[in-house]
Amino acid sequence: MALSRTDLDKPRRKGGGRTIILVLLLLTVVAAAAGGGVGLYLASTVEKAFEEKERAKPKKVPGEIVYGNDARLQPLDPIVTNLASPSSTWIRLEASIVYKNGSLEAPQVTAAEVRQDLMSYLRTLPLSQFDGPSALQHLREDLNERVALRTDNRVRELVIGMIVVQ
Repeated sequence: MALSRTDLDKPRRKGGGRTIILVLLLLTVVAAAAGGGVGLYLASTVEKAFEEKERAKPKKVPGEIVYGNDARLQPLDPIVTNLASPSSTWIRLEASIVYKNGSLEAPQVTAAEVRQDLMSYLRTLPLSQFDGPSALQHLREDLNERVALRTDNRVRELVIGMIVVQ
């Protein structure tokens, strides 16, 4: 199958390459338009799904923190007061209450009432109440008991974040 001299002398047709390039260019434009359209459609679908998911979430109380599956944590404002004896000694207590989701109608109001009750209780304590690790454990139990009484056992626990006696 060797080429003869007559085959070499014939002029070649040059239009075939241009047609292929035009077809490929047209297919590229169609593919880009289709990809852009699908991208816009998927973006709007994802956006709608995200908005529905956000609407389905329960409304959170400001300052409320999720604590386990069905429990919530409501931080108390720091409590700063002086002790009963010596009266020049000050205490700062930072704590939070843990309660079952939905058991408190107004967690912030309950937190304020608990804070006020704890401050009144801390004002009656002498400095000796804070001596040693077992004394701090007893204090923690006393505070938890007061919180349970104040909230009719709707609060599970008082979590102490920090105690500073100065």
